[in-house]
Amino acid sequence: MRLLLVILLLWLPGFSVWATDIPSRIEISYVVSTDIGEGEINEVLEIDHSEDELRYRIDSVARATGIYRLLEPNSIMRHSEGVITGHGLKPSRAYEKRGKKGPSLAEFDWKNHIIALNHRGHRLQERLPHGTLDRLSLSYNYMFATLPKHHVERYVTNGRDLQLSQYKITEETLTTPIGEMKTIVLTRVEEKGSKLKRKIWLALNNHMIPVRIMSVEENGREIEKMVTGINIVYKAERQSHPQ
Repeated sequence: MRLLLVILLLWLPGFSVWATDIPSRIEISYVVSTDIGEGEINEVLEIDHSEDELRYRIDSVARATGIYRLLEPNSIMRHSEGVITGHGLKPSRAYEKRGKKGPSLAEFDWKNHIIALNHRGHRLQERLPHGTLDRLSLSYNYMFATLPKHHVERYVTNGRDLQLSQYKITEETLTTPIGEMKTIVLTRVEEKGSKLKRKIWLALNNHMIPVRIMSVEENGREIEKMVTGINIVYKAERQSHPQ
């Protein structure tokens, strides 16, 4: 079965060479550092190897730890689901929910080229550009799509709006709590004077999974998440490979 999946992925036009040995499930744990406290994130990517298509589901749960949990007891849940194509992930639905607040929801209507955004009851519809991703699927997209050498552009939604982002591509050896990793680094190009920042480190020799993310958000909060554990499961072999 694993061999058949490899053949299918190689057959899909433009499919990344990094995606020729795709697992059924990847579990990643991170430690999170912010300017006001620390936390942890657990993320799970599941791939459904159905007969006619490959579907994905990503779930992310972030929680504060230590004293910071007294200030921020609620968790942050993020979700993305859709199909895997020869050009990467194609989301159908994504959301972010913070505690008891209403979610920020994005629904992708690829047939009619419309994206519907719903942020705490405020609804908006916009034209859906080709290749649009949500923030969660962006981090995993290059497991399944080949990156250009120098820069990449993508429309990305956070459930509130839709923005075109350009990322500069470099390489770096990253030291993590689970060892050194060769990584591809995506650094978002910001407008002059902007305080926003976002960098994503992808493990070059480990399915291009995200192992570090640094950002400065709209509210000025600085956030860094660093990998502390990886568990990879291959369904056909019924075995996992913890790291």
